[in-house]
Amino acid sequence: AIGKLLFKPTDYIRNFCSQSEDTEQQIIRETFHLVSKRDENVCNFLEGGMLIGGSENKLIYRHYATLYFVFCVDSSESELGILDLIQVFVETLDKCFENVCELDLIFHVDKVHNILAEMVMGGMVLETNMNEIITQVDAQNKMEKSEVRAAALVHRDSFIVILF
Repeated sequence: AIGKLLFKPTDYIRNFCSQSEDTEQQIIRETFHLVSKRDENVCNFLEGGMLIGGSENKLIYRHYATLYFVFCVDSSESELGILDLIQVFVETLDKCFENVCELDLIFHVDKVHNILAEMVMGGMVLETNMNEIITQVDAQNKMEKSEVRAAALVHRDSFIVILF
């Protein structure tokens, strides 16, 4: 099962396991230390650090420009399968944000969560077809926009301004 997704360690963590915030921060630091020191020419997976369960877990990552996308998975997961999952995730982000950058990920964390939720739920991979993922995310966005319009119409008569 997929346990965590990390990228740009201080900006975003999606955790499918419950841990204290202190432990989470230690894991982020340890993961960043393990991954950032690696040469660009080595394989993109390694045993997890001691905080992540050591040899029971693996860190599988890809580095794009200034961002690291890191998945912490148990030892039964396929390294190449997770690398493909990261690739689909990044390509989907790129399509949704039109040339995704770090600021898109910081200021649109909810959209990133929605994209990831279409792909992975409860640590299990559900969908890897980028077109299907984008279709579902677009449907969610349309529903949210219609709810915002409905909320604005309901409150217009009482002069309440709602900013979303």
